[in-house]
Amino acid sequence: MLSIGIAAAAGPEVAARLAPVLERHGFHALWVNDTPGADALEVLAAAAAVTDRLVLATGVLPVDRRSADDVIATVDRLALPQQRLLLGIGSGQLRAGALDAVGHAVRRLREGSAARVVVGALGPRMRRLGAAQSDGLLLSWLDPQTAARQAVAAHAAASDAHVALYVRTAVDPAADARLREETERYAGFGAYAANFARLGVAPQATVIDSTADLGGAVAAYRAAVDEVVLRAITPTDDAAAYVSFAEHIARRAAV
Repeated sequence: MLSIGIAAAAGPEVAARLAPVLERHGFHALWVNDTPGADALEVLAAAAAVTDRLVLATGVLPVDRRSADDVIATVDRLALPQQRLLLGIGSGQLRAGALDAVGHAVRRLREGSAARVVVGALGPRMRRLGAAQSDGLLLSWLDPQTAARQAVAAHAAASDAHVALYVRTAVDPAADARLREETERYAGFGAYAANFARLGVAPQATVIDSTADLGGAVAAYRAAVDEVVLRAITPTDDAAAYVSFAEHIARRAAV
C-alpha cells in the first residue's frame, strides 16, 4: 500500500484539492498529522466530502492534548465515514504513564467508534502495546532495514497487525532544504535523538530527497512494511504543490 501524508496545518482546502487526486491515482490513504492550532479530523472531513474510497487517517493524535472522548465526539460531529477512518494516536509529550495513557485511549476509541486504531510508536514497549492492543503501528524515521525488523516483530506479536511507516519525502529540488531542516529538527528532539542512537540509524538515511532513485527507494520501503506513507515535503504549502507531489509519485512509483 502506498499513501500520502500532509500536516493538518496545510488546511481543509488543500485536503479537498489533494484527496480526489489521490483517489484517482489509486493511493491507499491520505494521512494527516495533527498539529497545534490545526485539527487533523477537520482536515480529513474536507477530504471525506470529495472522495468515496480513500482511507482517511490521522498520524497521530496526541493523547496528552486530545482525549479519546474528545476524538469520538469530533468524529461524530463531523460525521466522518468510520468505515474509511483510521485513528492513529500517540503519547505526545507524555513520559511517565505514557503506556497506560495510550492503552486507555486505544480501548476507549475502539469502544466508542467503528474506526480502526493504530499506535504511533518509537520504543519497543510502545510497539508491543500497539501490536497487541490496537490494529497496528505507525512507525516513523526509519531506514528500510530497521523498518523491516520492526514489522517482523509486530507481526510476530499479532499476525494481523497493520504496520505503516511515515517516510519524509521531497521530489522537487526546491524542497530539499525544507526536508533537511525537518530532519535536523527531529534529530534534535530528545526522544528521537535517543531512538536514532539506540537503533544506530543516521537521520538522513530515513528520508527520500529529490536526488534519490524514487522508484527504488519506495520499493525498498514497500518490501519492509504493510503501508508506506510518503509524508510530502514541498517547496510551498499551497494545494498546487501537494497535487504536483502526488502526481510525481504516481508517475514514478507503482501505486
